[in-house]
Amino acid sequence: MKIVDVQAFPTSFRVPKERQVSLGIGTMTKRDCVMVKVTTEDGLVGWGESHHARAPGSIGHLINTTLRGFVVGMDATDTVGIWARIYKFQLGSHGMGAGTAMAMSGIDQALWDIKGKATGWPLYKLLGGSNRPVPAYAGGISLGYQPPDALVSEAEPMVAAGYRALKLRVGDNVKADMARMTAIRRRFGDEVAILTDANTGYTPEDVRRVMPAMDDLGISWLEEPFPAHDHRSYRMARGWGRTPLACGENHYTRFEFHRLIEDGIVSILQPDLSKTGGITEALRIAAAASMWKLPIHPHSSMTGLNHAVSIHFLAAIDNGGYFEADLSVANGFRDQLCSEAWKIASDGTVRPLDKPGIGVEIDEAFLAANPVIEGPGYV
Repeated sequence: MKIVDVQAFPTSFRVPKERQVSLGIGTMTKRDCVMVKVTTEDGLVGWGESHHARAPGSIGHLINTTLRGFVVGMDATDTVGIWARIYKFQLGSHGMGAGTAMAMSGIDQALWDIKGKATGWPLYKLLGGSNRPVPAYAGGISLGYQPPDALVSEAEPMVAAGYRALKLRVGDNVKADMARMTAIRRRFGDEVAILTDANTGYTPEDVRRVMPAMDDLGISWLEEPFPAHDHRSYRMARGWGRTPLACGENHYTRFEFHRLIEDGIVSILQPDLSKTGGITEALRIAAAASMWKLPIHPHSSMTGLNHAVSIHFLAAIDNGGYFEADLSVANGFRDQLCSEAWKIASDGTVRPLDKPGIGVEIDEAFLAANPVIEGPGYV
């Protein structure tokens, strides 16, 4: 099953002003993704998602002009060999670290999709898993900065749909963040887990001030208060309260997770399968974390395809945690580009798709109708 073509499709759409969400890195004005299509000599097609990195055209260009040359002609089933080839000739020797990790993630996902279609097996089965329920939380680009009453109103239908965990955006300011967390806890009580994500918007002093309130409210984790490289701030924050620290969506490959695991400061690991090197690398990260009894709660990216991949992955590892369900009100990458990726059950769980491969169909007409919009996606 030799690979004959690799093609990346960077794509974007504007978010209407009334549906824009504000979070720690700004207000989202457009959504981007990079879809990757791999074709074999016998006509099998696999799809994957590479994270856009706020530069979807650049990620797509890297795939179409450089990584494609490493991959075409290789056996599509040789996921480890293809990963090693890209590592040897690009990631490990010529830099472009984060960009290359994101770009190769989409290729790797597409190769696993091909393997599933060739065998007739769903991805979770290829990975050694089963069609078991996976707990989900309501997240994605939603539950952002807004008055507490409006936040409660947004959360109510999510809980009514079955979600038993919510992820709130913090990093606005400490007083407003505490008011929002308190409003959600008062409305839903202890039956709903509350997770928080600062999107690197906090200073160490902010965390020192907010941590006691998080401890009192029983917040399940504080995600990315600081940038991934700010190890000193994470080390200080660990001593300011009991709320677990979470990060990993901006850690690339097992080589960056190595320090995260061994430092013993962050106890919630969140690799993104469209960013950290794909399924092949995420399995290695999960295995390393398993040795330290650390759970994996993947960060989910833009498209329904990556959502489906994350559920398959969680159903196949022994230290899997929550699936992040993107419940944003304006996500054409979830609702139009892809066929349905998951359904929430009344007990707050989802299950992996049972179709061959990843199990998601891609509408190429959507890609053609929504060319990339260059420039930042947040203001």
